[in-house]
This record gives sequence, structure tokens and C-alpha cells, in this order.
Amino acid sequence: MTALRSALFTLILAGWTIFCGTLVLCSYVLPEAHRFKCCYAICQMWRYGFMAMCHVILGLRYVIQGRENISAEPAIYLAKHQSAWETVALQIWTPPAVFVLKRELLSIPFFGWALWGLRMIWIDRSAGKAALEKIVTQGQKRLAQGLSIIIFPEGTRVAPGQMGKFKAGGARLAVRTGAPVIPVAHNAGELWPRNAFIKKPGTVTVRFGPAIDPTGLSDSELNERVETWIREAMRELPSVRQ
Repeated sequence: MTALRSALFTLILAGWTIFCGTLVLCSYVLPEAHRFKCCYAICQMWRYGFMAMCHVILGLRYVIQGRENISAEPAIYLAKHQSAWETVALQIWTPPAVFVLKRELLSIPFFGWALWGLRMIWIDRSAGKAALEKIVTQGQKRLAQGLSIIIFPEGTRVAPGQMGKFKAGGARLAVRTGAPVIPVAHNAGELWPRNAFIKKPGTVTVRFGPAIDPTGLSDSELNERVETWIREAMRELPSVRQ
């Protein structure tokens, strides 16, 4: 039954993505001043559809802890990365936000095309220091535009129970701009494993931590604080309920 549900989810999500992606392409005829708002509204509609499919078809639900820590002002969210689920879900709860993402995602039909209109910060991960500097320069612009930024400091999805090395991009952006950093922990990978076709039913717990003021901290000191909070929060999260 779980395999059947996963197959049905994949099929319906593909159709939903093609439909919303086509709407985004149509929005490109609008002037730049209106294009982003239209594109973001369409993609938000896609996200809500995605979450509804997760709930109804997969039986995948969620619980939010620390909702009061979500900032109404532009902030930098440094989040644990375990699955594809949180790359969609986090933007449901935060104010308008953009991701730092790898350039290859832009070439995915319909889905990647929509990313072009969302002011995402795309990087070439092989570019080293140039990629790091792009996160800072583009991030400053997005924050000035009133957008929050979501970054996965581990850089890639890491299996439950493990922690990847935190990269400097998000911390450096926060130190340069003074924007508050909100750490995010969750256990989505226990239900939606990396690159797995089968998604299990159950309840994901997502925890938003108190904002961390980067003033007076170095990149490494800020990263250490965020990593420590996420590591401890991961230990405290309740077991995934099936």
C-alpha cells in the first residue's frame, strides 16, 4: 500500500508541477515589478498543493514547534537538511523567502523554470570562494528587498542520525549583514529518505529555534552556535509517529 501511495503521489505531483510551471512561464510576460509577486503566488499555490498531497495521499503530517520564533522581518534560516520535503515545506511557514540552491536545479523542466522567476540565489558549488561571495552579495540584495533567506548549511541531504560539516555561506552572510539567524531542526528524513521512491506515513516534527544575533561573532563562532542548537534539538525531537 505504501508503494502504491508513493506512485500515486509521484504521478499527481508531476501533473501539478507541469500545470503550475506553465502558469509561471505565462507570468514572464508581466513587467518585472509584478512578475515576482505573480510567480511567488503561483509557486505558493503549488506548495500548498504539495503539502495537501503529502497529507491525503502519503499520510505524511507535521507538527510545528517554536512557531513564535519565526521572524516577521527578513531573517536567515539555517536548517537541517534530510529530504526533499523541507525544501518545499519551510516556505509555507516563513514570510516570503528564497533559497540558496545549486545551479543544476534550474534545468529541471517546469520546476526549474519556475525557480528562475523566484529570485533564488543559485550557485555553482564547484566555484569555491566565488560561490561563497555570491551568496553574500546576492543575499544582501534579497534581504534589502524584504526577503528572508533559507540555507541548508550542510550543503546536501544528510541521513537521520548524522550531521554534515557546516559550510560558511549562511554564517558569513549573517555576520556581514547583521540579519538574525533562526536555526531549524526536523526529522523529515525518517519518513522521506534521501533519493527514496517510497515515502512513509507519519508525523514530522519541525522546530524553529530562537533568533541568534550575529553581532560580534565570527563566521565560525556563529556556525558553531547554530550547529550546537540543531544537534541538541535533533536529540530532543520526538520519535516519528507512524
